[in-house]
Parts: sequence; C-alpha cells; structure tokens
Amino acid sequence: MAKVLELPKLSPTMEEGQISAWHKKEGDTIDIDDLLADVETDKATMEYKSFDRGTLLKILVPPGSVVQLGQPVAIIGNPGEDISALAGGSGGGAPAPQPSAAEAQPKGDRAAQPAGGAAPSGEAPATTAPPAARGDAVSPPTQPAAPQPSSDGRVKASPYVRKLGRERGLDLTSVAGTGPRGRIVARDLEGLKPAPTAAAAAPAAPGELAAPEVRPLSMMRKAIARRLTESKQTVPHFYLSIDVDADPLNALREQINADLAATAAEGEKPPKISFNDLLVKACAIALVRVPECNAQFTSDAILIHRRVDISVAVAVPEGLVTPVVRDVDRKQVLDIAAEVRELAGRAKAKKLRPEEMANGTFSISNLGMYGIDNFGAVINPPEGAILAVGQVRREPVVRGEQVVPGRRWGLTLSCDPRVVAGAVGATFLKVLRQLLEHPTQILIG
Repeated sequence: MAKVLELPKLSPTMEEGQISAWHKKEGDTIDIDDLLADVETDKATMEYKSFDRGTLLKILVPPGSVVQLGQPVAIIGNPGEDISALAGGSGGGAPAPQPSAAEAQPKGDRAAQPAGGAAPSGEAPATTAPPAARGDAVSPPTQPAAPQPSSDGRVKASPYVRKLGRERGLDLTSVAGTGPRGRIVARDLEGLKPAPTAAAAAPAAPGELAAPEVRPLSMMRKAIARRLTESKQTVPHFYLSIDVDADPLNALREQINADLAATAAEGEKPPKISFNDLLVKACAIALVRVPECNAQFTSDAILIHRRVDISVAVAVPEGLVTPVVRDVDRKQVLDIAAEVRELAGRAKAKKLRPEEMANGTFSISNLGMYGIDNFGAVINPPEGAILAVGQVRREPVVRGEQVVPGRRWGLTLSCDPRVVAGAVGATFLKVLRQLLEHPTQILIG
C-alpha cells in the first residue's frame, strides 16, 4: 500500500530543512536504511534515510526546496499503484499550502517581484507539476506547439508558485506555463536562473539606487542569525583583554614541529602543531584550575561543569560553526591538533553530526589568520564565556633595559557576568597567561 514519506526531525533544533539532493529517482526500489536525500538543516547537511521498503513512486519536492517538519516529500508503494489520492489528485503533486493573508492576491494581479524586493521565505514547496509538465504522461501523436508566455503580461500561477518565483528571483511574466490554459506550475521554474531586473541590468539613473544582489538565507545562516540575536539580547556581555608574550610559546611550537619532522617516517607528511592547538590545551588546564569559568547560568542555579568540552569556532561560507573537542584536559596536544583539523574539515564540508556541535562548556574563536589583532566575540549560549584570539604580532618589546624584536598575542575574554564575575574572568586570564608564557606547563599539565 502506498505511503507518504514526511520530512523527519534530523537534529534536535531542526524546524525546517532544505532538500540539497535526491539520491533516489522515481521508480527506484527502496530498502530500509537506504539513503534517500541530503537535507541541509540549521546545523549541517544530514542524511535522510528510509524507514520503509517499496518503490519510490513520486518525489513531491525538488532539490533546493525548503520543507517544514512533517511535510510530505515523497510517496513510496508498489510499482503501478494508484497514488492520486495521496498526491492530492493533481497528478503527483502534494496539495499546495494555503497562502497567508499577505500572500493572497487577486487573480491576474501583477507578476511577483523578484527576490530583490522580498525577503526569502522559509516555507517549503508542497506541490509539483502535473503530468503534462513532468513529461511522464504518454506523448500525443502530434507535437503540440511550444508554450508561450502570456501576451497580456498577466501571470497565471498559484500563490505557491508566485512565492517560489520570489524566492528564486524569477520574473514570472517571461515564464511559459505548461499547465491548463497556460498556467505556470512549479515544474516550469526548474532550471531557470534569476534574470536581472531592468534596474539591475542598466546603470542606475542619477538619483536612483542600484538594485542589490540578493542572496537567500541558507538553513545554517538562519540558525546563526537566530542564535546571535538571542545571545546579545538575553545574555549580558563584558570583556577582559590581555596581551601575552608569545616568544616562549613560539619557541616551543617550532621545537615540537622540528622534532615531529625529524621523527616522521620517510615519505610521510609529519603532523604540525599550531599556536591554536597549544592554546586549546592551555585553556583546558586553566578551566580545571578556575572551574568557575567553566560554567553556565540557569534560572535556578549556576552549573559548574566537571567536563572540559571546548567549542572551537570554524569559519564556513554561511558564518561560524562550533564543533566541540571533548575532554580536552585529558588529551595530549598532538591528539587535540588532529581532532581540531578533522572536525574543521568536516565542518567546512557540512558533514558534522548535530551532537558534535552541542554541549560545549567554553568556546574559542580565533581570527588571527585574518590579520585581526583584537576583537570581542559573542558568547555561545548556554556557555558562560568565550575567548577571542587575535594574531601573533611581531613588534618591538622591552626586555630588561633593551628594546628587541618580539611577539605579542592579544586575547579577549567575553564573560556572562551572571556566571563569570569580573574577578573570576581576571583570574582565568592570569592563569592562562602564566601557562602561555611558560609553555612547558602545557605539555605536563
């Protein structure tokens, strides 16, 4: 018996997802645990696997569609089975969602404006084209004339298709509809590229503003925006900064990397230790020594964590993600270095699992590789603090009675004062500075 497959919850915070790609096509046999599709969520790109056996009879949403939890995405059953009832009687498409009051428009109103005039919507497609548009009906003996755009400039399309056009930046007045009486259906929009508006195609006239480039929000970008807004609105921030003598740490790092290169097998690429790897370990030791900084605020109590799980911010095209290195205080620097690189690689490929980005106790955000000297990072709730790391700077320093070349390193601790009081944050930075300026303690701590 045919069955509708709905979008499941693939991560704890997921509310909607974007179908990145289908790995099965209509007519394919499906078994339990077969990979059906890749779904981009607020955390990462997740694998949507089948819980059922059967034949994939109909794909209800095309790649690129944003889908709400529980929304139908496909139909499976037995080959040749009648699915018209499940598909809403529209020849394979799920029933279109009812338009909101803002979207309801009279028949024949003007074409939807391209995405430059409307914010991208998070609503998901729920219809596909009728058989005529999909090309899965039997071809008639004679070839029909190619569809033409409406000559009177009117757009014949449902509110859903209008919304889809806005999200993709398409001018529907130039789209040839293949539905009944030339109606534009969702299938007609597949593969079309946004066309620049007249304002965008031509230089702006004097006194006019040029149209901006429109980049719709990804699932991850929406989640990042939501969490950053929540953090700055609900978590008070204050900042403590120090400047560290980085010469001893640099000498230790160079010695470690030289030893690793000397002991590597012939033809084997030796691992390398970075300033950041040593810093992650130093922060773990400092958190053990100042556990009040390894804490979070709740409405009833302050939670002092007994584990040291450090979230390491990684830059991706959509912003920042924070994979978590677990039990850092119990790991050696080489192991931390390998784990950070592995997590960062999977973060950039959107292959992290949700649990690998959750339940950190402290965060580190390093922008030194971008030439930044100092900055204040936004706390990653529910953590109580985050360390912002600048570049290691070459500059003159005073040693004894002489001015000599040296290295300095700017670090700024963002604290939630409900958890990390000023004295607690200052104590943590004092311990951290001691570790970084006497770095052999990092290796034996």
